[in-house]
Amino acid sequence: MTAVRPAPLPAPRRVPPALFAGVVAVGLAVSAWDVRDRTTWFLETFWALAGLPLVVLARRRFPLTGLLYGLLTAHALVLAVGGHYTYAQVPLGDWVRDVFGLSRNPYDRFGHLMQGFVPAVLVRELLVRTSPLRGSRWLAPLTVCACLAFSACFELLEWTAAEIGGHGADAFLATQGDVWDTQWDMFCALIGAVMSLLLLSRAHDRQLAALAARTAG
Repeated sequence: MTAVRPAPLPAPRRVPPALFAGVVAVGLAVSAWDVRDRTTWFLETFWALAGLPLVVLARRRFPLTGLLYGLLTAHALVLAVGGHYTYAQVPLGDWVRDVFGLSRNPYDRFGHLMQGFVPAVLVRELLVRTSPLRGSRWLAPLTVCACLAFSACFELLEWTAAEIGGHGADAFLATQGDVWDTQWDMFCALIGAVMSLLLLSRAHDRQLAALAARTAG
C-alpha cells in the first residue's frame, strides 16, 4: 500500500508593503495633532519622516523582507508616540512607573531598546544582501557594532541639540534628572541589538531566502 503524503501547507500570504506604509503615515499624522511641543515632535519623528518615503521609493528596486517592514513600522509608531507626548510624559510609561515603583518614566528606555532591536535587522539585511558577509561569523558582531555606533551618533545629536537649544531641548533629551542617561541609552540599544539577533536571526534567514527566490523568479 502506498502511503498518502499530506498536502503541503500553503505559504503564508505576504502583507503588502503599502499597508505598512499606510499604517506609518496614519500614525505620524495622528501623532502630529495637538502635540505638546512641535519642535520635539519633529526631532523625535525625523527618522520615520525621512525613512518612509525612502522605503516607498525603493520598494521595487530593493524590496525588504516582511519581518523588516513590520519592525520598521513598529519602530515608527514608537517614535510617533514619543514625539506626541515627549518621551518623559508618555501616559503608558507613567502607568508602568507607578505600578512597578520606578523612579522615572521608562518609555525613553524602551525607545532606545527599540533603537537597537530594529536597526539590527535592518543592518543585518543590508549586509547579507550587499556584502560578502552572508554566512560569515563576523555578521553578528559587525551588526551589533553598527547599531551601537548609530546609538552613539544619536547621543551626539542630542548633545548638539542641548548646546543649541539649552533648556528648550529638555523635552527632546528626556534625561529626567539622570546624569548617566547617555550611557543608559547606549546600553539599552546594545541590549536591543543582541536580543534581536538572538531571537530573529533564523526567521530572518528564512525570509531572506524567500525574498531571494521571489526576486529571482
